[in-house]
Amino acid sequence: MKNIQVIDGADNFVYDIFAATEEEFALIFPEGQDVAFIDEVITHGSERELDEAFTRIWKRRIPKRDAMGIHGILFYELAPKKQYYPTRRDEEAINPDGTRLR
Repeated sequence: MKNIQVIDGADNFVYDIFAATEEEFALIFPEGQDVAFIDEVITHGSERELDEAFTRIWKRRIPKRDAMGIHGILFYELAPKKQYYPTRRDEEAINPDGTRLR
């Protein structure tokens, strides 16, 4: 299983972590990527397959204290953040001026 942290634009969002199988993770994150934006995920996958995968994933919330790492970050309603993740890899995040964030 791989852990996905979900970050939403809602003011009351709590940044939950969910477990996904390797196959479910691959539906959301293309090979080599660990950052995804839901609008892009939806355009690249089968709607039925994604709906079924997310139905299963949402049942597997992991309390943060029990999470053994975060393998992917999934953004909802935060399209402006795309500019900071041009490669869709967290370790390659950049600042607004294009310099490396880390």
